[in-house]
Amino acid sequence: MVKKLSLGQEKFRSVMSHKNDRIFVKTTALTILTIMLNLTATSIARAQASNINVSPRSKGEQGMPHSNRPSVISTSRGLFNYGNQISLNGRTLPGTWLQQKAKTVKIATYLSDGALRQLIGVDLLNTNSPELQPVQWFSSESKRQVLTGLHARGYRYLDITRFAKKAKWELKVDGDTLVISTPRAKVKKIVRDKDSEPQQQIIIDLDRPTPWKLTAGSLIKKPKPLPQIPTDSQSVVIKTNIPTPKPEPPAREWIITIDGVANRKLVQRFTPPPPIPQPIQLENIFNTKPQPISPLATPEPLIKQVEVVNNQTIIKLVVPFGLTPRISTLPKPYSLVVDIRPDALLGRSIDWAPGLRWQQKFLSLANERFPVVWLEINPRTSKAKIRPVATNQEQQKGTAPLIKTARKYFAAAAINGGFFNRKNRLPLGAIRRDNQWLSGPILNRGAIAWNDAGQFYMNRLSLEENLVISNNQKLPISHLNSGYVQQGIARYTHLWGQTYTPLTDNETITEVRNNRVTKQYAGGKVGVGAVPIPKDGYLLAFRANAVDNAQLLPIGKPLRILSSTVSPEFNRYPHVLGAGPLLLKDNQIVLDAQAEKFSKAFAEQKAIRSAICTTPTGKLIIAAVHNRAGGKGPSLAEHAQ
Repeated sequence: MVKKLSLGQEKFRSVMSHKNDRIFVKTTALTILTIMLNLTATSIARAQASNINVSPRSKGEQGMPHSNRPSVISTSRGLFNYGNQISLNGRTLPGTWLQQKAKTVKIATYLSDGALRQLIGVDLLNTNSPELQPVQWFSSESKRQVLTGLHARGYRYLDITRFAKKAKWELKVDGDTLVISTPRAKVKKIVRDKDSEPQQQIIIDLDRPTPWKLTAGSLIKKPKPLPQIPTDSQSVVIKTNIPTPKPEPPAREWIITIDGVANRKLVQRFTPPPPIPQPIQLENIFNTKPQPISPLATPEPLIKQVEVVNNQTIIKLVVPFGLTPRISTLPKPYSLVVDIRPDALLGRSIDWAPGLRWQQKFLSLANERFPVVWLEINPRTSKAKIRPVATNQEQQKGTAPLIKTARKYFAAAAINGGFFNRKNRLPLGAIRRDNQWLSGPILNRGAIAWNDAGQFYMNRLSLEENLVISNNQKLPISHLNSGYVQQGIARYTHLWGQTYTPLTDNETITEVRNNRVTKQYAGGKVGVGAVPIPKDGYLLAFRANAVDNAQLLPIGKPLRILSSTVSPEFNRYPHVLGAGPLLLKDNQIVLDAQAEKFSKAFAEQKAIRSAICTTPTGKLIIAAVHNRAGGKGPSLAEHAQ
């Protein structure tokens, strides 16, 4: 479940178990869905030097996430240890790793590719083989290292044994922590290349290769400009109806952290001076000319500050809106090259596992360029399982960051899902898993359905349910297991949670077990009084004008439910996730945000957005479209195009 309700910048709920321009034009697509991919034991990619056999789960553990404890997994070459923490030069960080016995070395050490990229700064290059990963880290293009890879428990691991030896790292295991100690490095120079204008470039010289990382900091809002006072007191003109100028988009702080120490002189060179107090403007009663106004503040320099903390050099940058740092490494002299540019994303295409291909690059739309990151899934060659998952398996209430939920289920990939209520954190939209509705659809919004045979279906979705009582009288049910509150009759099953708490005032709540009314409760104020939900039945919540209909269901009254989706095609699929709006269908743009009850402002907002689509060849793509080069993300119309 994601803490972020709009198509990428507001908030979504639930997580599903994560080439050209033509792909996104000639496919069926739907925005804001999430997919969780759990690799089965038979789909583990085996490196040439490794042969892993993951023991099957016990019957009681079926479908449940693994524990976070360190593990020992049996392989044909002995035992290997597994952990989820890395100590890098004394700092404990989250990161998965494993060790196993090998032929050429006593113990082979593997690090997850994400940790290698994010914690060490190793660049993962293009590859068509999940088992062979070329990398670049302070090395020349002609001498790239290739690391062997394997998959286990939702992660892709790369063998860093020789890589670490060449870099003179020390590796050891302490419980579930892999301890990595790298040689001490020095930051020799930090130079801004003025010849790189209009794009800015910084070169950081080092005495040896060393871990580094780039982190996005907070936005930096510019102070409001001071009022301008005329210099001629005889010609004061008061203007009215002047439009308020739009504030400039805020810059963002970016932080480069290097495992190396800069000397004191270098640090002092980039230490910001103390702020100069502004002069106080006094009333001038002896002179016709007012005191001159101090000049406007000069723009902030690109390098805001350099400091050394715990044997790390931390470089803080102030980067204008629309620009992003791109960092590359160079060999002898070892250096980091920081380019500030609107198109910082480098194109990459990596076969991550059999049938799973991860890509990122810029895609063009008219005169705009958008960075897009996507995962392409071939259901015919990938044995990945696609599932909707939620933060809490026991109830539908709750939210959590996407990365936290993905790790909980040992997902190979994940993307944000449907909507949720900000206040009570309840689901707003369709979530169906294994033919059971965890949450019913709302507002005829777009949804995707699929099965394990690699078949997918997308359309707008509604659920029609009716209570059928004596004389075939039908009472319509408005919503199933939903946080979307409307007058009428709502139904809640045990998949909602162990209890139901009234979502409106003065509800009448009816308990049904084995297709017969067994109890009735008179609800009070909203949020007061939890009513148990039977596992062999459900609760009916009568709200507003529908409360009188509860009299038609006295205790002991038999009844049944008729349930079907609109369109009926959804009934064929065990898994469904809804979000919306639907963008494309049958190779045509069908975007109608207002028909799915999205506001005009929501549709026109330029924001980071996510989508899911199928290709003409039957592949599935989950994608995120980020801020355009030099601007904000796409509107819904741009997203559809």
